[in-house]
Amino acid sequence: MKINRLAEADKYVETAMGQEQKEEVSLIKFMKHNNWSKFLTIIFLIFLILLICGLLAGCGGKSTQTSTQSKILTYSYPKDIGPLNPHQYNPNQMVAQAMVYEPLVQYGADGKIIPWLAESWTISPDGKEYIFKLRKGVKFSDGTEFNAAAVKKNFDAVLANGKRHEWLEFIRQIQETRAVDDLTFTLVLKEVYYPTLQELALIRPLRFLAPSAFTDNGNTAETIKQPVGTGPWVLSEYKQGEMAVFVRNEHYWGPQPKLDKIIFKIISDGESRVMAFEKEELDLIYGYGSISIDAFKQLRDSGKYEAKLSEPLATRAIAVNSNRGPTKELKVRQALQHAVDKEALVKGVFFGIERKADTLFAPNFPYCDLGLKPYEFNLDKARTLLEEAGWKLPPGQEFREKDGQELELELCFESTDAVQKSVSEVLQGDMRKIGVRLKLVNEEKQAYEQRRKNGSFHLIFSNTWGVPYDPHSFVGSMRSPADADYQAQAGLPMKAEIDKTINDVLISTDELRRQDMYRYILGTLHDQAVYLPLTYLTNQAVYHKNVSGVIFLGSQYDIPFANMDKQ
Repeated sequence: MKINRLAEADKYVETAMGQEQKEEVSLIKFMKHNNWSKFLTIIFLIFLILLICGLLAGCGGKSTQTSTQSKILTYSYPKDIGPLNPHQYNPNQMVAQAMVYEPLVQYGADGKIIPWLAESWTISPDGKEYIFKLRKGVKFSDGTEFNAAAVKKNFDAVLANGKRHEWLEFIRQIQETRAVDDLTFTLVLKEVYYPTLQELALIRPLRFLAPSAFTDNGNTAETIKQPVGTGPWVLSEYKQGEMAVFVRNEHYWGPQPKLDKIIFKIISDGESRVMAFEKEELDLIYGYGSISIDAFKQLRDSGKYEAKLSEPLATRAIAVNSNRGPTKELKVRQALQHAVDKEALVKGVFFGIERKADTLFAPNFPYCDLGLKPYEFNLDKARTLLEEAGWKLPPGQEFREKDGQELELELCFESTDAVQKSVSEVLQGDMRKIGVRLKLVNEEKQAYEQRRKNGSFHLIFSNTWGVPYDPHSFVGSMRSPADADYQAQAGLPMKAEIDKTINDVLISTDELRRQDMYRYILGTLHDQAVYLPLTYLTNQAVYHKNVSGVIFLGSQYDIPFANMDKQ
């Protein structure tokens, strides 16, 4: 029996080690057949088997590691993601909020509203009551149940801080919320509000935090315990100002993401982001403004990477303040419109990637095909308008003056936005040609946002929001004093009438009357030259060739990480 067991051991060793280890096997046989110490033989055999197992593990280790290696995608964002409170705004970043929190309904790529956390809904004959049937089996990432009580708790928290959300007409229109049973939630409105479902699809403020993550007083306007949602991703690690790590939500009700982990690296500078990408420290660059258009073109044309452009998503525009300094004057605002060479801007800055915009909203948006006459590029006309407004060009001077004051305007942009910086420099050159000194003011996010709220600007970037916001949500926000658009319009003599018409259009049930009201709102703003539309902006994506599944959604703020994969 001993001989048989030793023979079996010999056979195992020889099989495991293969031909290259025959000499060691022969040594064992030699030891046995020459009556060496039984004890020494067994000890040596055990040692050799252990050695072989180690060699086999070493040889196969690389293959095993490859097959079980986590799929990690590294992405860069220019700002810290913030505390990820689903009911609040900056410093919370929408791209991260959308990863963690989900809506009742979603805005589909084709523009249709599709079921999400709500499987279905019915609307009462008078259009004021919405009854939502919630999806069964949905859990928050901490394992707690998603139900109608959780939906109501989130609605109530948002409504308790209603003043903060009054830019959104939908919030103003909510009269009552009811959790009928675990899977039935009823929403009652004060008036019929036609964009109700579109605004329920927004990334904020009405997505859902787990009740377990509310503080004891339930006031999410102050803080939350931790970001716990029903979305496909969970925040697992966070170093403010440096990085954030998201992992898959193992409780997710939908298809699990293909990636195991998303690493957000906070890199504020576009050039640094490009360098990190070329060094393979980043897998993906995504979103407009993340890098300059020139850098995007160079990366795309190199052939080393994959690159994509979305369809036009929104309008890149400048808000012109009708309530401050020289831009109070209509002729000055009109002169600025005629001074910008948009065709040269498209070619020189955007390399034809974006196309020029002549109106605040593209004509293909609802209620926006109005046949408004574009402001043509005409330097002589711009100069004439300034002359008529009393801004004269003294002999030998470069910039115009009036009553001893030089015609200087401030253009404010966010310092982390590479595209805004490039556009600002081009506009500075265009304005110089008509005798306007354009002072560029670049500021960090917080200071920039403060300017937008208090109106301390002549010109400031005010891009439209794209679907599902345009035009109704963007127009609705024009009534909020804490908004750059309100501040830009504040000096208009017909501002009160514009705001009243916005109130009426959002609750109108008559399609023809609604179209007429949008014609008045958008036509008046166009004639008053309060907005300087530049281009129709697009999302850009550049990624390494081992990354797949990169697509664009209808919303410019939603990055479909759950669709991506990495080899």
